[in-house]
Amino acid sequence: MFKRLFTILFIISLLTNTFAQDKKEKGSEGKFSGYMFGDYYYFIDNHKPELKDQRGFWFRRIYFTYDYKINKDFSTRLRLEMSNEFNFEKAKTIVPFIKDAWLKYKFSKQAVILGIQPTPTWEKLEKIWGYRLLEKTPLDLQKFGSSRDFGVAMKGKLDKKGIFEYHVMFGNGSSNKQEIDKGKSGMLAVSFNLTKSVLFQVYGDYADNEGEADWYTLQGFFGYKIDRFSLGMLYAFQNRKNNAGETTGMNVASIFASGAVSENFTLIGRVDRKFEPNPDGDRIPFIPFDPTAPYTFFILAVDWHPVKEVKMIPNIEYTAYSENDRGFTPTDDIIGRITFYWEF
Repeated sequence: MFKRLFTILFIISLLTNTFAQDKKEKGSEGKFSGYMFGDYYYFIDNHKPELKDQRGFWFRRIYFTYDYKINKDFSTRLRLEMSNEFNFEKAKTIVPFIKDAWLKYKFSKQAVILGIQPTPTWEKLEKIWGYRLLEKTPLDLQKFGSSRDFGVAMKGKLDKKGIFEYHVMFGNGSSNKQEIDKGKSGMLAVSFNLTKSVLFQVYGDYADNEGEADWYTLQGFFGYKIDRFSLGMLYAFQNRKNNAGETTGMNVASIFASGAVSENFTLIGRVDRKFEPNPDGDRIPFIPFDPTAPYTFFILAVDWHPVKEVKMIPNIEYTAYSENDRGFTPTDDIIGRITFYWEF
């Protein structure tokens, strides 16, 4: 599979170089880029006794992207992601799949996007957090939604100064997978840029899932970001209804910060509070959570970047569990890691 994939990419690269001059004459241009990140990890302790002392290397994500500017109004992206849903139960080969495949049309201060694309759910939040290579943002980590969907979106500025922005999307609600049911999803994020550095955003979505299992989500986010420092705070609520008519409320709050202490070092900290157990906790790839108890999740890290394109980040992820409904407190999770990242 990989041999065929890279053969195709090589041919595309040759064709791009061959016709580069012609494209420039027409006002078009394209660019390949990519990045990858993973860890050396060590499970110091875990709520699953069999995972204690588990250690090794893994890639969590590899991306290969081609961006093409058709003209001043139209652009497109094709991005391949290589990863797997690692669950500590079966060794799996890293599998490539389509992460992004979209066409964008820009006019005035607006844009219309068609295809597999980033959702409004945490797009701006992830940019302020800035350390997706270290860990997913809270709603992503807790499976409140998906970073991608196949659909149509519109985004842009609502005023001349760009103080108010919006991002609305109508999609399949099936992430980047094929649609197999009648339900669809609607998502809306409205942002208020108090200054160039200060952002407040309100987000909501509704997912008409198969059968009666409908979900809706509300989130408020405050972010502050300058060149060498970022700070973010959020609170989110999700109402989950299953096909039996039962309703579950899920609440999560988070605060994170990062700050450069020198040209090559940045300190990073984050605290998430999950107020109820996550029934999907044990199925979260790379970092399973106990599905029976609420918990507080901590990240402490030091980012060493000898050059902009290369990072080495010693870090620790610590999950402190609360007592569950059965009066039992699961063993805390402690994971030591050295996260590595490079881009091209």
